[in-house]
Amino acid sequence: MTQHDFCLIIDFGSQVTQLIARRLRESRVYCEIHPFQNVDAAFLKARQPKAVILSGGPGSVPQADSPRAPDYLFEMGVPLFGICYGQQVMMAQLGGCVESGHHAEFGRAYVEPAKEHKADGIFAGLFESGREQVWMSHGDRVTVLAPGFDVIGTSPNAPFAMIADEARRFYAVQFHPEVHHTPNGAQMLGNFLRLAGFKGDWTMGAYREEAIAKIRAQVGSKRVICGLSGGVDSSVAAVLIHEAIGDQLTCVFVDHGLLRQNEAEQVVNMFRDTYNIPLIHADESELFLGALEGMSDPEAKRKTIGKLFIDVFQKYAAQIEGAEFLAQGTLYPDVIESVSFSGGPSVTIKSHHNVGGLPEKMGLKLVEPLRELFKDEVRALGRELGLPDTFIGRHPFPGPGLAIRCPGEITREKLEILRRADAIYLDQIRLHGLYDDIWQAFAAILPMRTVGVMGDGRTYDYALALRAVTSVDGMTADYYPFTHEFLGETSTRIINEVRGINRVFYDCTSKPPGTIELE
Repeated sequence: MTQHDFCLIIDFGSQVTQLIARRLRESRVYCEIHPFQNVDAAFLKARQPKAVILSGGPGSVPQADSPRAPDYLFEMGVPLFGICYGQQVMMAQLGGCVESGHHAEFGRAYVEPAKEHKADGIFAGLFESGREQVWMSHGDRVTVLAPGFDVIGTSPNAPFAMIADEARRFYAVQFHPEVHHTPNGAQMLGNFLRLAGFKGDWTMGAYREEAIAKIRAQVGSKRVICGLSGGVDSSVAAVLIHEAIGDQLTCVFVDHGLLRQNEAEQVVNMFRDTYNIPLIHADESELFLGALEGMSDPEAKRKTIGKLFIDVFQKYAAQIEGAEFLAQGTLYPDVIESVSFSGGPSVTIKSHHNVGGLPEKMGLKLVEPLRELFKDEVRALGRELGLPDTFIGRHPFPGPGLAIRCPGEITREKLEILRRADAIYLDQIRLHGLYDDIWQAFAAILPMRTVGVMGDGRTYDYALALRAVTSVDGMTADYYPFTHEFLGETSTRIINEVRGINRVFYDCTSKPPGTIELE
């Protein structure tokens, strides 16, 4: 737990609550998200947040059993900001009125300034163009303001779209300032943070020093093992822990034979040569590929790989005498998602973690130095630690590796074809300066052969699908709009340079309805 002043976000179940936290972190303010049912007077007195934001949510305030904030919150004397459902909760608990049955409002809307009140406080600098574009998502609405509040802005279906009680520093809006569809929402949140007196001292330089001190205090003279996947999260965690405890850390890199071209060599060289971190390179590709032979069901592939990973990791970890801690690259979104909106805290960390279940099975204690960070903050910490941009800026890569980019039966031949084609595709993206504009890009070899013509001969080879998406967090995604020239050039290179491919497709499906990966 950090010692910084922090802003508490009380979560009422909104799908975009994490965006509030991301906006605050971008302003270098430390914040935490806690479900409403976990926040009571005792929590507030113990943690002493400097300010509190009430999130949106799917509930309906007029219903008797709908979620509420603790009454003590309104007696603390700290600035409050209610968003959507949070505004309605604030009004209901402070003496206003919220009603159902009015015209619902979803999507883009425009808020006009109220003539009788100036836009200042957290609304300072707004309405310079006459009105504010915002993003609405509500069925209920406030119909009577609580005592002490004034209306600052109004929309056709939200007469109290922006409200303020300047004396108590209570503010609320009916729309969502955290989404990018509200262009000046970040300014509004920034105004709130300044008004609350935050210094903006949440930096990765400070976090690095604090995390190192915590790791040393937790581990002492004991040994730590880290399951290294070669991805950004586990790699940043490993470098940070090594900086804290040196050779007390040993990394285990399980090579399942499903990595991209030259990936194992790159990971091993970086950790052994550049950072001089003790590393066991467990080349178990024959074991994994043998177990996957003849298997085509995607879920069976995932389960087989997951089980073998645990078995192999356990085997090599047993060679490290005196290890008492297991390091994981758990991130803050993993922590948030392990606490359900309706069910309270859960002991289950997301099941897709490569080392899921190992701490209990091996009797190890966890070291999770990234559990307070979002993905973009992990990348920033990686830069602070000196990891090369070419590494920490890499696109996400799934734990099962190329197994889920090879629909149908996996063979060594198909994997080799896929590695070469994928490398050319990513090379093309880099040559055209597009890599950093794309969240994730990859090739997948399809379970089909097609007829082609090369020279004067007939071919009957595999078809390849190319995929590239833009996203903020991977929860939703849109396909990347390559030019036809780029696609044509890339297709030509792949077919000319990779024996075994004679046709290339581009996947232009968004998520939803599709997923990012094919399996």
